[in-house]
Amino acid sequence: MKLIATTDHSTRANGLNVLELSNDVDPRTVSLDGVDRIDLSFPKFTDGRAYSQAFLLRRRLGFNGEIRATGDVLVDQLAQMQRSGFTSAVLREGQDMAVAQTQLDRYKDFYQGDAVTVTPLFVRHPVAAPAPVPPAEFSDAGAYV
Repeated sequence: MKLIATTDHSTRANGLNVLELSNDVDPRTVSLDGVDRIDLSFPKFTDGRAYSQAFLLRRRLGFNGEIRATGDVLVDQLAQMQRSGFTSAVLREGQDMAVAQTQLDRYKDFYQGDAVTVTPLFVRHPVAAPAPVPPAEFSDAGAYV
């Protein structure tokens, strides 16, 4: 996931067709033809509707362009944003970029599938079957060992 400082964010990128969606818009109701980037807003960090929008865009609508988180974006939210389909995040003023990158690097893999990696870990990396247990044999006393 690409991290962007608030001062480096531009709503109008040169040469890109950017669609800004407020968090009360259903992504299934807008045309994605020719859209390169979609900016999804977090008006407050406690408002998670943009997670659902990103998931819909990635998984159900098959959007392959950039999905950018904007607004009240905190370091604590980054891993879930990435798993929901976001490809970049504009950090709120006062958030440390180094801490944010550490948070993203903390977990290399997740057990469950998500919007980006649909297949769960146990299917991607199957564990070898355990060695068969030899049949029990009788001891001198006639009991199973």
